Amino acid sequence: MKRSEKSSTSVVNNKQQQQDVNIISQTESGVKEENNGHQEFLLKVLILSVIYVLAFSTRLFSVLRYESVIHEFDPYFNYRSTIYLVQEGFYNFLNWFDERAWYPLGRIVGGTIYPGLMATASLVHWVLNSLNITVNIRNVCVLLSPWFASNTAMVTYKFAKEVKDTQTGLVAAAMIAIVPGYISRSVAGSFDNEGIAIFALIFTYYCWIKSVNTGSLMWAAICSLAYFYMASAWGGYVFIINLIPLHAFFLLLTGRYSHRLYIAYSTMFVIGTILSMQITFISFQPVQSSEHLAAIGIFGLLQLYAGLAWVKSHLTNEAFKKLQRLTVLFVLSCAAAVLVIGTLTGYISPFNGRFYSLLDPTYARDHIPIIASVSEHQPTTWASYFFDLHILVFLFPAGLYFCFQKLTDANIFLILYGVTSIYFSGVMVRLMLVLAPVACILAAVAVSATLTTYMKKLKAPTSDANNSKESGGVMVAVLTVLLILYAFHCTWVTSEAYSSPSIVLSAKQNDGSRVIFDDFREAYRWIGQNTADDARIMSWWDYGYQLSAMANRTVLVDNNTWNNSHIAQVGKAFASSEEDAYKQMKALDVDYVLVIFGGLTGYSSDDINKFLWMVRIGGSCDPNIKEQDYLTNGQYRIDKGASPTMLNSLMYKLSYYRFSEVHTDYQRPTGFDRVRNVEIGNKNFDLTYLEEAFTSVHWLVRVYKVKDLDNRA
Repeated sequence: MKRSEKSSTSVVNNKQQQQDVNIISQTESGVKEENNGHQEFLLKVLILSVIYVLAFSTRLFSVLRYESVIHEFDPYFNYRSTIYLVQEGFYNFLNWFDERAWYPLGRIVGGTIYPGLMATASLVHWVLNSLNITVNIRNVCVLLSPWFASNTAMVTYKFAKEVKDTQTGLVAAAMIAIVPGYISRSVAGSFDNEGIAIFALIFTYYCWIKSVNTGSLMWAAICSLAYFYMASAWGGYVFIINLIPLHAFFLLLTGRYSHRLYIAYSTMFVIGTILSMQITFISFQPVQSSEHLAAIGIFGLLQLYAGLAWVKSHLTNEAFKKLQRLTVLFVLSCAAAVLVIGTLTGYISPFNGRFYSLLDPTYARDHIPIIASVSEHQPTTWASYFFDLHILVFLFPAGLYFCFQKLTDANIFLILYGVTSIYFSGVMVRLMLVLAPVACILAAVAVSATLTTYMKKLKAPTSDANNSKESGGVMVAVLTVLLILYAFHCTWVTSEAYSSPSIVLSAKQNDGSRVIFDDFREAYRWIGQNTADDARIMSWWDYGYQLSAMANRTVLVDNNTWNNSHIAQVGKAFASSEEDAYKQMKALDVDYVLVIFGGLTGYSSDDINKFLWMVRIGGSCDPNIKEQDYLTNGQYRIDKGASPTMLNSLMYKLSYYRFSEVHTDYQRPTGFDRVRNVEIGNKNFDLTYLEEAFTSVHWLVRVYKVKDLDNRA
């Protein structure tokens, strides 16, 4: 008995000790997992913080090299509008009539712009000043795009994480922080709509995927608010309202319909449409324009599908099939009738010219030369893809491959986004901006999946895995080198190509030193200080916004390009002889004429190189202006072989007046044009109806005063 009691006691003690050991080991493993979780979280926060700072700081080259200055052309109108908003308030801003633009027509600013950018900048300015952080509105405008680029990197992390996993999100955030395709429109000083629109675009897509994955009404409502912000910021919101319906349609086609999809789309469409209609410039377009018909059609299709699915549970199969056929025929007939009647009555507006240009790249060239004349509307070259995306060019299809391997609702959306954006970016170089984010995400999917696969091979413990370890090491090394090259390329492109403000030019001399050409600001300051306050300036439309903002003078045309016939009048004046142009300028009450000339400095974006577009646009409204008259055997020339019409045109005379007195190179004759690399053909001429008023130091900007001739009557 005593032995049995002792043995049973020892068994109990052993069990108790074993349980204690198990509890201790579980506790230790739990603590270890918790510590690992904390370490992983801290590491993630550290990486995202570095990416956030990197995205902001890499866009500051222009400020460090030059100064805090607004870039390009369109941003000057946005800057001027923001100043008006800050000074006059939002209500007066929406009702602002700008009499200094499009003389003598004027412009209703509040009803012809997307106010999101100006409202965002003014809100940031108000918040900072409310916190007693005194910041000039110009510095807010200059630094707004880099700040939003940092926010875009964070939203891209969340988007890629929702699509795949955390590792993919971190890689995508790092890539988009420095990708040149996005930096081109978000450097410091690039105060343009796209600076905040890409953030709104990615945030909308993230909320959409989140709402589809969860079926959450809250996330669908947030998606609507993000879409509203996007619609208030950029006309590219049409891309969202067509891509999301396309995604919903493909989910229906592939048998992936769910109540989550129904809740997400119905909520987003109804709230988003109502909110977007509150923007004056958009107004009733979401229910009237052809660009929005797909969203309306998919909304109706989802209601029909959900309704039939509910009815199906209450009917027999035969009765349901009959009802289904009748319902589909009835709905299709009604939709076709509404579409035909709406189009015939004009209630449904047709597609605009820019939309046709996306479907047919030759449409604008043949029918709307004003659209084709814009450099950012040209088709994208292969060199531009590599320049703006680098290794993403071939990681992009690899990411598509991994998405096709495991089709989910989110992956299908990513595939559709990638395919549509690659097409549109090929049609119009400006839309490279839309491609860059999805290229980063798909590349991150490829990099993350590849590293996950080959890192496992590196960690293989068995000695039989030598070959797999070797291949894993090679692949990891190759990817590491490619990513390092990507970082170097992005930094170089940002520094050299996308950080030079067009308002201040620079060039490198033979000794490597940098020469600054500040002719634009010099000329605008001269105009602002030496002309009458109500003086009217005629220039090509490219410089209208800068003249209004920096010289504060009335212009005939500007970068809004809403009135093709008015721009054609200016193009016709520049294409005409001086005598004919004088009559046109007097009819338009022109006081001064401004032209940009690069023949002395080698600046190739001058008006002589743009002149044929002036001829084409002018000829679109006046058949007497013919492009062939300005060519010699089909060639555009400005030397002695140029056509007489070209040599006597107003643009030629205003550009080359007194240029025959200048030696541009010791080994060249006088009047040698450094851009065209020829000696000009018409040297000895005088101006009869205009007189030179100002020429900048490097001859980049030339201003002429229109004479008031004596009244012979």
